[in-house]
Amino acid sequence: MSDERRSLLADKTPFPEGLDDRLRDQLTFLVEVDQLKTVLRQSPLAAADRRENDAEHSWHLAMMVSVLAEHSDRPIDVGHTVQLVLLHDLVEIYAGDTPLYDSAAGDDQQERESAAADELFALLPTDQGRRMRALWDEFEERRTPEAAFAKAMDRLQPLLLNWMARGGTWRTPGVTADDVRARKAVIGEASASLWEAGRRLIDEGEARGWSRSAEPR
Repeated sequence: MSDERRSLLADKTPFPEGLDDRLRDQLTFLVEVDQLKTVLRQSPLAAADRRENDAEHSWHLAMMVSVLAEHSDRPIDVGHTVQLVLLHDLVEIYAGDTPLYDSAAGDDQQERESAAADELFALLPTDQGRRMRALWDEFEERRTPEAAFAKAMDRLQPLLLNWMARGGTWRTPGVTADDVRARKAVIGEASASLWEAGRRLIDEGEARGWSRSAEPR
């Protein structure tokens, strides 16, 4: 990343002089992350004929955590898990969305997103920036029950949207139902019951021709 400072959204309409420095940094960050609403994902909406954006995705994950927490195989702190899903995609403001079934785009994903996390969370006061970065790292590493469940929601949510779209990104050229199962299997690391339900949707989608069956060998 260049040492040159990125132009921030807050620079367009600078805050008045005299604001508390800590509050100014917090407001600058909050304005900057408004860009999440402009980052388009591949998943279709269930309620409209368009793709969802990252902010809509993150909100939906937070709702899913609140509703589905009882299905976690291990006890989780719901509030903590909600924090994880709300911030997990913030780095895509700078790094962009990486489609799940685009293996080439995923080659440098970790490097791009880590650099984006360094830059974005540095906008906050030091203590908050470190805490946000730690939460982002926790989600990525999936070592806690909360992070495992958050990741499961991140995989289950587009599965639901693709089911409602009668295929959606399952119809990506070159992608088979087996590819979908492989990408979604992480759900089972947090919830056996949700993965059983997810597999049923994938299996039924394949049976209905909404995804491609693997070519027989």
